[in-house]
Amino acid sequence: MKNDSVLDKLLRYVVIDTQSDDASETTPSTMKQFDLSKLLVEELQELGIKDASVDEHSYVYATIPSNLGSKDVPTIAFLAHLDTSPDASGKDVKPQIIKDYKGGDIVLPADNSVVIRQSENPELKNCIGHTIVTSDGTTLLGSDDKSGVASIMQMTQMLLSDSSINHGDIRICFTPDEEIGCGTKCIDLEKIGAKFAYTVDGDMPGELNKETFSADGATITITGRDIHPGSAKDIMINAGRVMGDILAKLPKDMAPETTDDRQPFIHPTSCSGSVISAQIKFILRDFDSNGLVKLKQILENVIAEVQQMYPKAKIELEVKTQYRNMLDYLGNATQGLDYLWEAATRAGVNPYWKPIRGGTDGSRLSEMGLPTPNIFTGGQNFHSRSEWVSITALEKTVDTLIHLVKIWAEK
Repeated sequence: MKNDSVLDKLLRYVVIDTQSDDASETTPSTMKQFDLSKLLVEELQELGIKDASVDEHSYVYATIPSNLGSKDVPTIAFLAHLDTSPDASGKDVKPQIIKDYKGGDIVLPADNSVVIRQSENPELKNCIGHTIVTSDGTTLLGSDDKSGVASIMQMTQMLLSDSSINHGDIRICFTPDEEIGCGTKCIDLEKIGAKFAYTVDGDMPGELNKETFSADGATITITGRDIHPGSAKDIMINAGRVMGDILAKLPKDMAPETTDDRQPFIHPTSCSGSVISAQIKFILRDFDSNGLVKLKQILENVIAEVQQMYPKAKIELEVKTQYRNMLDYLGNATQGLDYLWEAATRAGVNPYWKPIRGGTDGSRLSEMGLPTPNIFTGGQNFHSRSEWVSITALEKTVDTLIHLVKIWAEK
């Protein structure tokens, strides 16, 4: 393990099923996340980190001690998440390695209907000659965020094997349940003890993130009335039919598939029901936190309209806060942002700031008082069977992390 590559690490981690479960009320939401967290502790200890540990909630903590003696260097932290999305299976992942990618579409071998199309993935044209990793088409890959985990582990290996790389104290934290919005639910900020932190959970080389969506979750619950269909006239209240009319009245120009850039959306993520009861779960997203109030109002207006159609149905809306735009809380944390930009520049990736149409643990951490922007990992098509990552790009992530710790020591 001490001499393996970031690719070796990624391949080792993605075959471990760590899918989280948004229906669970425990932390972690799935016990199988411990399979990866315990392995990472073993590997960190093998590298020589004595304080590496995993707590009862599957959070991994470790410290790379400063090699600068008494020189006062601020403590920084790096985080990545253990879990993979509930949107696609993470069980029995079979990674496929494409060396020296020649361009064109990529047909995945176990399900030829799953095609990574160059027309839908314009970044592929920048990856010709790269090593690309995909799944076999039956599962997601899990690059989100095991690429982040692998890059932090590779950085750790390099720092501990090369004393010429100057750095202060560096904290490492791997979190569970980020994909279900609970990645910081039980995090111990005192144990991290950093002035500034970075999540490694991003997109293509050079992309840096200091702005995310603000996010709420919403649930509409419908209660109807069941009766034999033969005698249902003027008595039955079909909750499934009410659900269908609510879905039909959602604004079609405020869906993920019809929006981009900074446009907000209302996204029904799951629907279930019968005559007697039905439920729709939504995610609400807007870069302006105040805009979430408007999205809630749209749902309330839809419910009011449908309620008139079904006056005897019971329709209830519940909205829960998930996370907020990290830019709202980064404030004057320009030092850590400037250092990140310089590190990416030194790594040769032409950095640029891009708002994330999603969120990271950094959204909540910044809100909690620990400024935490995000760093690219070289992956795309997250949460899907067509997920892919460029290992050549991921190696640039590792380079950026190494330059970043050196800059914090220099400055």
